[in-house]
Amino acid sequence: MSAETMLAFETDCHIFSGCGFDAPGLHNFVFEPLFTIGGFEFNKPMLLALLSTVVVVWFFWAAFGRAKVVPGKLQLIGEAGYDFVRRGLVYDALGKKEGEKYVPFMVSLFFFVWIMNIWSIIPVAAFPVTSVIAFPAGLAGIVYILWVFLTFKKHGFVGAFKNFSGYDKSLGWVLPLLMIIELFSNLIIRPFTHAVRLFANMFAGHLLILMFTIASWYLLNGIGFVYAGASFIMTLLMTAFELFIQAVQAYVFVLLACNYVQGALAEHH
Repeated sequence: MSAETMLAFETDCHIFSGCGFDAPGLHNFVFEPLFTIGGFEFNKPMLLALLSTVVVVWFFWAAFGRAKVVPGKLQLIGEAGYDFVRRGLVYDALGKKEGEKYVPFMVSLFFFVWIMNIWSIIPVAAFPVTSVIAFPAGLAGIVYILWVFLTFKKHGFVGAFKNFSGYDKSLGWVLPLLMIIELFSNLIIRPFTHAVRLFANMFAGHLLILMFTIASWYLLNGIGFVYAGASFIMTLLMTAFELFIQAVQAYVFVLLACNYVQGALAEHH
């Protein structure tokens, strides 16, 4: 690990020892490549994203590969998670009849995002993959492509344009201005905010946990021991809170995806 990314608790740096506090920052989100093939660099967030895929696939394969009428513990957990996304997100947004075909995609999306978030509190990994904007942007891009495709498929070119632009001839002279705003909002701002909402929350949460973790070690010297204890308690509280936020952000990301699909399939008036 380079000196730029080395954390304070990996050194002998403490308060009153003549060294300053090395606050976490953007450098804690940049990783040296684990290996390079040609011009392609493979780093830690990529590895964790790959492991997230393996974990999700393994879990559902183990839970449902040999499903039984009387489910075992793993199958029971898998059914509970699957049913939570199906009924709590997809059916609520799209209805049972229309939404059933999108359940596998939304379930996969939810658990993939959730597992990528959870790496933040796993020892050794200790990093939320979604705090790197490329990953939320990629997932938001997939949802965006699905939304646009379904809109054109459902409404045709003219109908899709009306859907994107909020066309309503009863608005009179303000209609052109409203259409420009709606087109900009739907086709540019919507996918951007979908990605940034997840990224910003996970980035900020990880930064706060890093801040209190490093501060706990840095203050562990002399009278600073009292403050180190308080900082360590805050680390535990922030980690517990982050557990909640990780699940909420996965929920919100998939909820928005369901709402986008619902908007694509809704009849335009």
